[in-house]
Amino acid sequence: MIDLRRLHMLRLVHQYGTVTSAAAALHLTPSAVSHHLRELARELKVPLLEPQGRKVRLTPAAHLLIGHADGLLAKWEETLADLESHRAGAAGPLRMCGFTTAVGGLVAPAAGTLLRDDPGLAVEVRECDTDVAVGLLAAGETDIAVIEPTPDAPPPGDPRFDREPLLEEAYDLIVSPGHPLAHRGGARLADAANEVWISVESAICAHHQQVLTYCAAAGFTPRFAHHATSWSVIWALVANGLGVSLVPRLAGGPSDQPVVRVPLTGDGVPKRLVLTCVRRGSRGNPLIARGLRALHDAVPDRCTRAAA
Repeated sequence: MIDLRRLHMLRLVHQYGTVTSAAAALHLTPSAVSHHLRELARELKVPLLEPQGRKVRLTPAAHLLIGHADGLLAKWEETLADLESHRAGAAGPLRMCGFTTAVGGLVAPAAGTLLRDDPGLAVEVRECDTDVAVGLLAAGETDIAVIEPTPDAPPPGDPRFDREPLLEEAYDLIVSPGHPLAHRGGARLADAANEVWISVESAICAHHQQVLTYCAAAGFTPRFAHHATSWSVIWALVANGLGVSLVPRLAGGPSDQPVVRVPLTGDGVPKRLVLTCVRRGSRGNPLIARGLRALHDAVPDRCTRAAA
């Protein structure tokens, strides 16, 4: 009999590239992970790791095993989901995570609804970037991740995960109440070509690069004068007339810093897709299914819902 935990450890070594990183994700010591992988190799009678300088690499046999492990672990998730359906009064915890605006606009409202409907349910929420969320899913440390897909997080064909569209979200131009664009029903992004721009620090998230890309498509390069590390600071800078910014519909700011959202019109309005991501086989888990329904119900009217 093969210990599925050891298969999971091998898969994490493949994902993170080192035993040390995999051990950190599992909250184990590197020596413990190495021991389990040696035992797995002994049970299967094939070498799984081989030295590569000061590191290790997976052998061809290990890569073959991982190809089968994804299916086995997905089946195990389905088994857990079936067992969960037989539990009476499941109390959780249901663990959800997502990037900043997803937590504020979707995960927090969904978690609040779940708790109001079932005060005894334990819900845990974590704010993190998409690449971290995918790592948490892979390590079994979260159940539902709300992600913005990127080429690397995770690839669409990754057999470990089950992704579904949740919403399509447009971007708005935000301006101060006294700005000339504030009283128009909409504007083209090119109308803000000569404005002073405000952005999130490029090291914080992808927002800065996204704004550059969208503005380039509209035919101009934005002149950035101010940078912030949170949406609330961007709101304050815009509200006080220091510039304009481009923000997703889910983003919000403090009510005492009034700004005007100007919907963008014309061709190529910037949009992004937001997905739910779970471990393959776990979508049938009743708790996870409740969480996914709550997330769909939390999609605000200002965003375009994906089919449930």
